[in-house]
Amino acid sequence: MRRVLMISPHFPPDSSAGTHRVRLFAPYLAEYGWEPTVVSVEPSGYEGRLDPDLADLVPDTVRVLRVPAWPAGVTRRMGIGDLGLRAFAGLRSACRRLMTDERFDALFITIYPTYPAVLGPMLKRRHRVPFVLDYQDPWVGAWGLDVGPGSNGGPDVRSRLTRALAERLEPRVVRAADALTAVSSRMYEDVLDRVPNARPRTCAAIPLGFDERDLDALCRAPRVNRWFDEHDGHVHVCYVGTVLPKGFDVLRTVLAGLARLRERSPRSYARLRVHFIGTSNQRTLDAEPRVLPFAREAGVGEIVTETPARLDYLDALNVQMRAGALLLLGSSEPHYTPSKVFPALLAGRPIIGLYHAASSVVDLLRQPFVDASILTFDDGNPVSACVDEIAAAFADVVDRSATPRIPRDHNGLQAWSARALTGQLAAVLDSVAARG
Repeated sequence: MRRVLMISPHFPPDSSAGTHRVRLFAPYLAEYGWEPTVVSVEPSGYEGRLDPDLADLVPDTVRVLRVPAWPAGVTRRMGIGDLGLRAFAGLRSACRRLMTDERFDALFITIYPTYPAVLGPMLKRRHRVPFVLDYQDPWVGAWGLDVGPGSNGGPDVRSRLTRALAERLEPRVVRAADALTAVSSRMYEDVLDRVPNARPRTCAAIPLGFDERDLDALCRAPRVNRWFDEHDGHVHVCYVGTVLPKGFDVLRTVLAGLARLRERSPRSYARLRVHFIGTSNQRTLDAEPRVLPFAREAGVGEIVTETPARLDYLDALNVQMRAGALLLLGSSEPHYTPSKVFPALLAGRPIIGLYHAASSVVDLLRQPFVDASILTFDDGNPVSACVDEIAAAFADVVDRSATPRIPRDHNGLQAWSARALTGQLAAVLDSVAARG
């Protein structure tokens, strides 16, 4: 049995999106001959809400070591909130100790956050262990370039400085990596374009995927749906997840499609209720709405509701299972591959999706075993041209609502199951470990 040290600052009971990558991989690695040790952060180091039910989804057989992080309440006074920075010293100390005392055949570091990736070259040199750098999101992306916390969602001085630092750190780490993995091939290809002299031994696109045991856990302990009454005679279409600044044009197009539906089929429009849930990256109940202002501007505010505060993972899955249909929205960034697509597939509800044509999500949602209406746009075909198709997709969902629900068969999705995708990661680990 080979052994891999996995650095994942976000890990259950942390409920942020970054927690799921290693949560899904670690339990299945032993089936492929790898024993994982996960190094993460003590729950007291997380700023968001803790989700004990999410922690219960991690089998007791997975070894997890926790390290302290500097308190955010203190560091934010100095302008530092990033978990990777706050936990960096603890992660470095723990990994050095583990790799000195125990044998490991590979090191796996997932980002976000990005700063712990700097440990890769350090630990590789010191302990002669190959390492795999895993991208859930771009290290150098839109943040600090044309997106940030400034006015109208633009960059400010700090976000530009953060980007400048990322542009200096990423090449040094990538050049030392023995392998690159990412949620899409476009993401690691962009990395290699930014760092043309990098020579990873192998690269692999490994989507986030899903674990049917999550659905089993929810069925064993059903949750209350507080967001809508699924038996009130309306057709409830739900979007669950953050609405990003790069996705506002996509959002506007969907709302324009609803307005077009009102013009062409008032009866179908009247039956619809469209819910945007968890649209903010904040947990607080006073989080600012991101959708309702656009909905009112489009004249469809009477059928749109928004709950900006983020949902826990199992609550989000519960909402999707109870919806009449699901709405999935992409971004103007071609690499954008949202993790929310896999819970949507697991929920088994009809899907309306609007994505950039280059997104890896498109091919997945066009599989014959997926019940989805997928609309695409690109540089030559602007998203605004999809308004009529969006209206037609919503009308179709309303028309089909009287049809009895048929339980979805997940067999066609097995290539994207956590077990199957972990096999792909194990093959990458085998490759780098075999070459020393």
